[in-house]
Amino acid sequence: MTVEINHRVITVNEGCTTLAQLLADEGFTGVGQAVAVDNTVVTKAQWESFAIADGMKITVIRAVCGG
Repeated sequence: MTVEINHRVITVNEGCTTLAQLLADEGFTGVGQAVAVDNTVVTKAQWESFAIADGMKITVIRAVCGG
């Protein structure tokens, strides 16, 4: 299965079935991050149960400090 994360197509590791697993596999810690799947926000509380599917487009936005 392949998905797109921030405009980069990746092959999902076998056995990876949830958004939380995928984000961890790709090095996203969840701290200061927001996620949208197919242009719909997925709350952090949903990541553990949110099933990933072939072709999903995932956007991860990181908060940064500064001004």
